[in-house]
Amino acid sequence: MKRALVLHKTLHYLILAVFLAAALIPIYWMINTSFKQNAEIYRINPTLWPEKFDFAAGYEKLLHSDFPKQLRNSFYVSMTVSVVSVLISFHAAYAIARMNFAGRRFGSRFILYCYLLPSSIMFIPMYMVVTKLGLSDSLLGLIVVYPTFVIPYATWILTAYLQSISKDIEQSAIVDGCTRIGAMYRIVFPLASPGIVSTFIFSFTMCWSEFLYSLVIITSRDHKTMTVGLADLIVTDIYPWAALSAGAVFSTIPVLLLFVLASRYVTTGLTAGGVKA
Repeated sequence: MKRALVLHKTLHYLILAVFLAAALIPIYWMINTSFKQNAEIYRINPTLWPEKFDFAAGYEKLLHSDFPKQLRNSFYVSMTVSVVSVLISFHAAYAIARMNFAGRRFGSRFILYCYLLPSSIMFIPMYMVVTKLGLSDSLLGLIVVYPTFVIPYATWILTAYLQSISKDIEQSAIVDGCTRIGAMYRIVFPLASPGIVSTFIFSFTMCWSEFLYSLVIITSRDHKTMTVGLADLIVTDIYPWAALSAGAVFSTIPVLLLFVLASRYVTTGLTAGGVKA
């Protein structure tokens, strides 16, 4: 029995190690490439470690370009859209998960269908709408467009999360004299904070990595986002992999910090013991 248990644990950890290596090797290679010169990058036999650390081809090139401004633009748009979208989605998800009204099921499905619509067939109508509003080539235009795919996603996720929260706690608060709105903000909102934080992180990531709408709507250098700025680095047949990898490292840091800072709020079991069995 002990031998079988040891074999089972060894196999289990071996499988986990394989998956962990598959996830971390691309990240390592991205960081490794950001410090290399193009001559070393394009060798037939790749090197696992830079022969000479070169900051000029990657990091210095980006820092002396418009990339820092593009990072700020992406952060501003992503943060604004994520906060507004999650707030709107929470109220929509609460109505679908907690209230009975005509068309509730159809509305829930319609939101999911809106999320499933690919941006490749929506960017022309969206560009026409933004142009009619006079918001083309502006960050405000992106702030208007991005919620069209963030709100359906956030509402869909939060609806499922709110349905997992017991209604007994909320009903007890209403019996004690709390209003429906008061129970929503004082009871449901704190209990749903892990789901709200998780949804906010994924919504931020969706906006942060969006490319197509930004490419179509933004034309001036001052308003370009990070994804379009990295694409602009490709101007010849020889790709500047050092600069592209350095840009990928820079663009990963805000999302990584957001995950680390929000991890303490993303917990489970907050409602355990809240309802007497």
